[in-house]
Amino acid sequence: MSTAVKTEKAVKPPKEKRQKGMRIPYERRKALYGYAFIAIWLIGAIYFFIMPLIESLIYSFNLTQPTKGSMNLEWNGIQHYYDAFRKDQHYSQYLVSVLGDTALKTPLILIFSIFVAVILNQKFRGRVFARAVFFLPVIIATGPVMEIINGNMSTGGYQGGSEQFSTLFETDLVDQLLEFLGIYGISESLTETITTITSDIFNLVWSSGIQILIFLSALQNIPFTAKEAAQMEGATAWEYFWKITIPYISPMILAALVYTVVDSFVDPSNQVMKLIMTQESSWNYGYMAAMAWAYFAIVGLALGLIAALISKHVYYEV
Repeated sequence: MSTAVKTEKAVKPPKEKRQKGMRIPYERRKALYGYAFIAIWLIGAIYFFIMPLIESLIYSFNLTQPTKGSMNLEWNGIQHYYDAFRKDQHYSQYLVSVLGDTALKTPLILIFSIFVAVILNQKFRGRVFARAVFFLPVIIATGPVMEIINGNMSTGGYQGGSEQFSTLFETDLVDQLLEFLGIYGISESLTETITTITSDIFNLVWSSGIQILIFLSALQNIPFTAKEAAQMEGATAWEYFWKITIPYISPMILAALVYTVVDSFVDPSNQVMKLIMTQESSWNYGYMAAMAWAYFAIVGLALGLIAALISKHVYYEV
């Protein structure tokens, strides 16, 4: 009996070794820390984004009737989608208009952003201030400041005593300048052309802040050895731009292209978004959801085609 007990005690591992074997490995602990870190975000994404997204898709196939504390649904099939494209006199027209505007503005924004990023990447006095100026629209593009710039003082609650702000951010300063110079109204076509050009330039600069930042970071990641090799080979600045700069920043060109297209499509000021949001006032959530999902599908298709075409010309450094 005593021999068996001694044998059993000899087989059992020491207490320190048993405790050490129960510890979680370091790599596993790091993974658990990561899961714990994103757990709150994941719960919020599921509850505040994925579930409403699925709910809106269900609404798009039903007639909706809001009631106290709930939403009554009646199956309607694809009738809402049919009405949007076949019966709504504005939806298809606005879709074509937004697609055309996006196809026109996107190349201009990308070219302008690359041009400005190349300049801001040079060493000159006031470079930090210049970068801040071009990034400033990104900071003030939303919220009360944007409402003031657009001349919409009432929605932000700035009616009382806000004349100084209204004067500072008036959107018809070009017309007032032309009138002050004495050329306003002389030629309606000239006045309209000048106003359109200045407005387009303002919108171009206003929409390029993020893209400039993306290209600037890409330019700073070009290895200095590439520039040295190009100089030793006698390459000109023009050749260096097309054969070194563009290939190295091509992945960021694709990223900026996708961002610009998405930013244009979800801009609350475009006609399709305005048309969709007008359905909310009539409590027609089913039809509103159908229009939004059809718009989302078209945007996704456009992005897929763009990514498939551009990715073939993207240089990925090995």
